[in-house]
Amino acid sequence: MIIVLEANATPNQIEDILGRIKELGLRAHRSDGQERTIIGVIGDEEKLQSQPLQAMPGVEKVLPILKPFKLASRQMHPADTVVEVKAGDKGPVVKIGGGHLAMIAGPCAIEGEEILAEIAKTVHASGANILRGGAFKPRTSPYSFQGMGEPGLRILRDVGHALGMPVVTEVMDPRQVPLVEKYADMFQIGARNMQNFDLLREVGMCRKPVLLKRGMSATVKDLLLSAEYVLSEGNLNVVLCERGVRTFEDSTRNMIDLAAIPNVQGQSHLPIIADPSHATGRPDLIPPMSRAALAAGADGVHVEVHCAPEKAFSDGPQALRPPQFATLMKQLQDLARLMGRQFDQTQPA
Repeated sequence: MIIVLEANATPNQIEDILGRIKELGLRAHRSDGQERTIIGVIGDEEKLQSQPLQAMPGVEKVLPILKPFKLASRQMHPADTVVEVKAGDKGPVVKIGGGHLAMIAGPCAIEGEEILAEIAKTVHASGANILRGGAFKPRTSPYSFQGMGEPGLRILRDVGHALGMPVVTEVMDPRQVPLVEKYADMFQIGARNMQNFDLLREVGMCRKPVLLKRGMSATVKDLLLSAEYVLSEGNLNVVLCERGVRTFEDSTRNMIDLAAIPNVQGQSHLPIIADPSHATGRPDLIPPMSRAALAAGADGVHVEVHCAPEKAFSDGPQALRPPQFATLMKQLQDLARLMGRQFDQTQPA
């Protein structure tokens, strides 16, 4: 349910409305716009239907939320959400959404401090503003490299923060959340865990930003409902990621759904980025799909980069080499300027 307040509603009237909502055992989410305030109400809407909230001073109208995802809906929050990702306690802040673009780059897996530092320096010099790397790896085979665990998390944090870059890494299990939270600036929920609802609730109880990837067979509605789990626990810092869906096409790893970007933006206030590395699995397709995603309105791009893809422990064939990434980054920066948008730049502390 949405309560639209009158443009001249007073602070006392707003407090009275919020107090009445609390008395009914419901949760209120206040959104202050330029012209008026909207209060979203979450809970048993039958309680509201029997209460004359429409008659309360300061209320203009009461409307139902038609979408099954309430907090993620643009009805609840008309303005674009801007998520801030901060490098540690005192480091630079990267904004995502509202015209601010993220370039998340780095290797699929953290393989050691020396190789990660080499990759990080090259992507940072080219304009990347968030460093990625997997310390825990969801692999199809139990015999494949599973990641370095906590030592990898420590390496990721130290390398990224030395360059002034926030770091993002995947968390696969609710039991890993406290450990990953200790080192990472942003949680990543991978495609395989998009509907791991216990995990979504756990990161929702944290306050660090969450990068939520679309599942391989998930609809846009499924993705937004998964985001709702995080939002409903109080963590409003969610960035969505289109990373391709599985189809009958076998010449690419997945099929990137560029229409999902404006589709999501029409229904939700949450920022959305694209991951053409996992979507295509092909270095020759990553640059054109990155440009296409930005042109479609994406709030950023997520790209895998490795100095020696042929030696990578995980997903080497889909990684760009640093010179390829530098060329792509220049193209995206030029495109962003044409669109009146920008990649926030970070500097070492």
